[in-house]
Amino acid sequence: MLITCDSPSIHGADKSPFSKMSQKARLAAIRRAQVWKPTDVKSKDLKQGPIDHDGFAPQALLPCAYRDRDMSGRTPKFTCELEPGDEIKVKYGADNGEVYAEVAATRLLWALGFPADRMFPVRVACEGCPADPHTKKGEAAGKVLFDPAAVERKMKGVAMETSPDSGWAWPELDEVREAEGGAPRAQRDALKLLAVLLQHGDNKAAQQRLVCASAKDEDEEGECAEPWMIVQDLGVTFGRANLFNRGTTGSVNYEAWSEVPVWLDVPSCIGNLAPSQSGSMENPHVGEAGRKFLADLLLQLSDRQLRDLFETARFAERKTENVRAATVDQWVDAFKQKRDQIVKRTCPA
Repeated sequence: MLITCDSPSIHGADKSPFSKMSQKARLAAIRRAQVWKPTDVKSKDLKQGPIDHDGFAPQALLPCAYRDRDMSGRTPKFTCELEPGDEIKVKYGADNGEVYAEVAATRLLWALGFPADRMFPVRVACEGCPADPHTKKGEAAGKVLFDPAAVERKMKGVAMETSPDSGWAWPELDEVREAEGGAPRAQRDALKLLAVLLQHGDNKAAQQRLVCASAKDEDEEGECAEPWMIVQDLGVTFGRANLFNRGTTGSVNYEAWSEVPVWLDVPSCIGNLAPSQSGSMENPHVGEAGRKFLADLLLQLSDRQLRDLFETARFAERKTENVRAATVDQWVDAFKQKRDQIVKRTCPA
């Protein structure tokens, strides 16, 4: 299976041959879509992460030139150009939980075999940036240093959409057909349960992306030969899912994340994921095959890998007036307790 990454401009998706699909063609792609690929979990370096040819080492200093682009959402972010034609999305701010959360969440998915966009914890020296690029407040004066910051490299491929940012809603995972070459239910249920583990409450359709693995990845009939359903924004994770997707509660909040159980009830396997106002999934049902599939993957993660995960994502630095700081050891222990809740459960047939 082809799953690699490249570094297209963040505006490159507008040129996708699949940018204006019909609903019928989109459904046909979803029915054949994949969500997971076999991987050697134990060998994954969660400190370096999926660097490939265009990634960045932890804490790398990236000089870039500010580009005034419209950026969706409420999270502080901006566009910066590393070199002509190579633009990156930068999330920034010590008070911005997504700077930490998305690094850890995407790295965890990568390690377990669930493809996602890559996020790297870096420092950004921006030439021409306003003091606060998200609000465009403050005059630019030389280079502005943003630390902490996280930058994105998208998964290789093109978005398959009926309209810009149409994405896919979580109930559409049930439209995948194994008989037509799509992902088995166990893998799809495992992805749902992983979203519960992370408390991925901001799960509206635009936060997921239907991807054709390569711009030239078409069969003889012009259909994508290898469609993938991936999660593309995991910034509001490692907290507790909440109605308004408030980052204070939902994004790297140790007390909130450690206290929320994985399961909503005892007799059946209903994942504990509270609804959000704009979300597309809440309290998903997980079958035994999916629970076991994820449990087997999680058990392959070593304590060293978990420490690297939280250290590299700088979770111990996450502290605000309303969010209490926690050590890496505390985050590792909380993760292992949640993993135990998945491993030690048996779902009814």
